[in-house]
Amino acid sequence: MPLTPFHIAFPVDDLEAARAFYGTTLGCPEGRSSTQWIDFDLFGHQIVAHLKPASEGNKRHHNPVDGHDVPVPHFGVVLQMEDWEALAERLRNAGVEFIIEPYIRFKGEVGEQATMFFLDPAGNALEFKAFADMGQLFAK
Repeated sequence: MPLTPFHIAFPVDDLEAARAFYGTTLGCPEGRSSTQWIDFDLFGHQIVAHLKPASEGNKRHHNPVDGHDVPVPHFGVVLQMEDWEALAERLRNAGVEFIIEPYIRFKGEVGEQATMFFLDPAGNALEFKAFADMGQLFAK
């Protein structure tokens, strides 16, 4: 089945910081924009950073997964393994601080996957993952 791109909109409190992070650090080409939002091409998917002033008291929730506290909510993309490895290296070189360092989750089990979590400048949690066997994407 061919890839069907998704669209996600998310809040940011600084469009220029979002432009630098998504455009430069992650290498996402920029699409349309205004003074209130910016479209980015995130590995073939449309994500839209919408300006929303920072609010006080936003406490992040976490759920335990494989011995880590996974931030909720979060979004990201499933990549080919070589693209995931290249992105992990790019993020390390850019000095991005990881919430969960790049590693192999569920090693030797059904659903084995490479994963990493980090925050954008507005505090949105991102997860990028990859599978050596893409057939494991929805395996139980």
